[in-house]
Amino acid sequence: MLATRYSLTDIIAPSFYSIHHFLKNKIYDHYWLQGGRGSTKSSFASVEIITGMMSDPDANAVVLRKVKETLRESVYEQMLWAIDKLGVSHLWHASISPMNITYIPTGQKIVFKGADNPKKVKGSKFRRGYAKFIWYEEVDEFSSMADIRNINQTLIRGGNDIQVIYTYNPPQSQNNWVNSEVESQRHRSDTLVHSSTYLTVPPEWLGEQFISDAEHLKETKPEKYEHEYMGIVTGTGAEVFTNIINRRISDDEIKRFDKIRRGLDFGFAADPLHYMENYLDKARRKLYIFAEIHKTGMKNKAAVDAIKKINKINGWITADSAEPRTIAEFEELGLRIDPAKKGPGSVEHGIKFLQDLNEIIIDPERCPNTYREFSSYEIERDSHGNLKGTYPDKDNHSIDTCRYSLEDEMKPNGKWLY
Repeated sequence: MLATRYSLTDIIAPSFYSIHHFLKNKIYDHYWLQGGRGSTKSSFASVEIITGMMSDPDANAVVLRKVKETLRESVYEQMLWAIDKLGVSHLWHASISPMNITYIPTGQKIVFKGADNPKKVKGSKFRRGYAKFIWYEEVDEFSSMADIRNINQTLIRGGNDIQVIYTYNPPQSQNNWVNSEVESQRHRSDTLVHSSTYLTVPPEWLGEQFISDAEHLKETKPEKYEHEYMGIVTGTGAEVFTNIINRRISDDEIKRFDKIRRGLDFGFAADPLHYMENYLDKARRKLYIFAEIHKTGMKNKAAVDAIKKINKINGWITADSAEPRTIAEFEELGLRIDPAKKGPGSVEHGIKFLQDLNEIIIDPERCPNTYREFSSYEIERDSHGNLKGTYPDKDNHSIDTCRYSLEDEMKPNGKWLY
């Protein structure tokens, strides 16, 4: 019998009371929990898994995130938080290598898995029982529902009451696969889609600063507030890139990148100079963008000095060929630069190349301007509201820079496509 220090109502927000009932009584098999910042959906999932395992000696759990390196600081710590809040820390043992948490009385386990390559996610063998709980945190980071299905087929074995929980903040774009998938999931009898916001959470749980920040954004940028805090899909359907992943790229990940690509777009008057470093995982068709300089009014010497601080090995840079004089001066100041081979159709081809990637992963802390430009880049509409057939030539400095940096990847068999 589960005996805890707190009542569940002390650590579960009121918006989740009905979901707790559904999980306890096995009403549904799949739970899509969407919500904005501070909705406590992840806290709820962790509490339900801990209490569910302690109430069922055959229940184990598998907790997944897209990237293995993000497990420890997110879902692993979230599980430890739930154990502490329930006052049962003395009954659980946590291990980092391998990363799992064990319920001491029975040997039941919580196993943590990264799904960088979904096809390589293997099922886990448990001392007793089966994987009753499967939790996908930040499910929007995954590439497609096909990846989720492949993993579920591997993990869902050995029990008739397996419960899969998906937690996520709805992506901004209407065209994102998660938003489209959830709409189709709503009609399934074995699936529940639930929405929550910070407004349903006791204010003292969030703190004055959180609420103040939310209200400030509501006043200054209401559309951004609706997306980030209310979990509303605010995209227009005109987004050029629907494969953007917004997440931190760790130092350990960057150390493993074996071929760094660099691009440079020169500023003109009020336009900013933009320098970028990225890594293309060609096998998985993922682009990682992790370094930028984005600044107006930079003199050439200052720009070169700033670039050298990032590009410490003085690796080759592909730059806008429209500025041969500037390229020459940058070379005299010590940089190694190749001019981009631009031509008719190069913009369209470069954007199509980026659109066809499985993921464009942008670190919003390291590259805030790159993330802003990529995520807000949209096809314009004419006076009748119809989408135009061309890409706008504004607020696209990072996109141009990115195209230059990947130029060599756009000429299969050594021939340029434009």
